[in-house]
Parts: sequence; C-alpha cells; structure tokens
Amino acid sequence: MAVDMSLSILIVDDYKTMLRIIRNLLKQLGFHNVDEATDGAEALNKLRSKNYDLVISDWNMEPMTGYELLKEVRSDDMLKALPFIMVTAESKTDNVIAAKKAGVNNYIVKPFNAATLKSKLTSVLGEF
Repeated sequence: MAVDMSLSILIVDDYKTMLRIIRNLLKQLGFHNVDEATDGAEALNKLRSKNYDLVISDWNMEPMTGYELLKEVRSDDMLKALPFIMVTAESKTDNVIAAKKAGVNNYIVKPFNAATLKSKLTSVLGEF
C-alpha cells in the first residue's frame, strides 16, 4: 500500500535552522502537511491537541528532550502507536539502545540528506 503523502508530520527541534532543513527535505520527498515544535513540551501539547501520523524529533532540547518526549508518547494510550523517528548529532551506541528500548521506530544521525531521510521514512511508513 502506498504511503499517504498528505499525512500529518510533527517535526521537533530547538534549532530553527534544523526545522527548516527537515521541512525542506520532507517537501522534496512530497510531504507538505508539516507542523513544528521547538521542544518536547510544546510537541506534547500539539500531539495531544491534533492527530499526527509521524513525529521526527531531535534528541537534545531543553526543557524536555526528544528522549523524554518519546517516553511520554509511548506511555500515553492515545499516542503510543505513533511512529517516532529520533534525530541526533550523537551516534553513541548507548543513546541508540536507550531510544530503541523506549520504543523509537528509527534513528537518524545528523547531518543527513533527502535519500537518508527517505530510507528511514520508508522503513517506518512503507514505500513511497
């Protein structure tokens, strides 16, 4: 089954430039229904007030990190099945293991390009 290109995506990063980069990469891949949040707490509020089909979140943010956001999402009955991709500049094995244990669907290490993002999205959502 083909991926619905109008699915709703929430991108979360405290760095505005990174939000713009991810938004542009998603646009290149054909996704235009994209919202933004600048930290985990703002993202959680948005997730609880609107239905999203995917979260792409940075790991390192204040006051709530992407890892804390992931744990909140997975412990919420309404959100726990939501596909979640973590983005980080750190490729520490401990972080990857912690994110996997917390229920992340996939993991992207910065910097990345449209091809990398597409392969991660395909692994989570299916072919498009």
